Amino acid sequence: MGSTETPGRRPAAASGPARPTRKRSHPIPQNAGRAPDEGPVGGAAQGGSRRGEQGLDASSGDEVTAGVVPPGALDVDRPDVPHTTVGAGETGWRRSLAGGLAFLRRRMTGDYNVDDFGYDPDFTDSVLMPPLRLLYEKWFRIDTLGIRNVPDSGGALLVANHSGTIAVDAVMTAVALRDHHPQKRPLRMLGADLVFDTPFLGPISRKAGNTLACNPDAERLLSSGEVVAVYPEGFKGVGKPYSQRYKLQRFGRGGFVTAALTTGVPIIPVSIVGAEEIYPLIGNIKPLARALGFPYFPVTPTFPLLGPLGAIPLPSKWLIEFGEPIPTDGYGDHAADDPMVVFNLTDRVRETIQQTLYRLLLRRGHPFLG
Repeated sequence: MGSTETPGRRPAAASGPARPTRKRSHPIPQNAGRAPDEGPVGGAAQGGSRRGEQGLDASSGDEVTAGVVPPGALDVDRPDVPHTTVGAGETGWRRSLAGGLAFLRRRMTGDYNVDDFGYDPDFTDSVLMPPLRLLYEKWFRIDTLGIRNVPDSGGALLVANHSGTIAVDAVMTAVALRDHHPQKRPLRMLGADLVFDTPFLGPISRKAGNTLACNPDAERLLSSGEVVAVYPEGFKGVGKPYSQRYKLQRFGRGGFVTAALTTGVPIIPVSIVGAEEIYPLIGNIKPLARALGFPYFPVTPTFPLLGPLGAIPLPSKWLIEFGEPIPTDGYGDHAADDPMVVFNLTDRVRETIQQTLYRLLLRRGHPFLG
């Protein structure tokens, strides 16, 4: 949820005795009620037609998804269970009210699961996703490309560029995967210590399934078959000046490559265009940042000039592309300890993302009109 960075080698945050998991009253099969691609998905696409569930861009052949999940597809009492008897009369505010009451009932009765990392799928899908979905579809009008490059099952490591002053790009990537992947997969992001040390933000990030950017946690999640995301630029990327937009910063020492090599999961480069324009960083008040313990204190065209109104992101047009997987299972058992293998893979991933950003910028056109 917050700024993320390459995993380091500090102890795992989730080590030690596992917290007890709340049990549901009856078992729910994995991915139940998640029908693949019901109608178009993603933001409102501009230029080109969308037929059926998904279309192809006429210029490049890339898979693009656009639209929303139709209402009435999920049971308001159990959003992860298919419900086919809900009619049109149950849509709108009545359905929202029924869903909210059902959520409160589940919280009061303890009928939800929390894993060892603090991930609460019921809270995430019922409370966090709806407002983020509005940003994704209506404000940023995000088009998603190559979503099927993320495997339907098993572990995978997403590596993405990071920008935008506030890490909105991270949560938009999570919405893309949760709403628009055929298997509706959750995204487990690796975040900096500051994220989890911040009041309110830290607990919310844990409930959303995120954890510290350290190799033990990353490897544990990948080994258990989760899709994990890392943003190797960290605060250097999200806090860079607007004049350096879409120019990747250093990717660190390649800790994410080590985690992928250790677990044998594919690395999927993710390129995000649009985040740089939501809060154009034109200044940094360093003394104030040091006093508050922040890596930077941003000055944008609207903040702090407009006060709280400056927190409203500008409605830029976004593109998110999930690149071709880079396999890591053929490098041998000790590849993670070979500095040259780690360096070459890190450089390959970085160069892939950088070249894709240049291509997506040409494809998008105007930063706000698309």
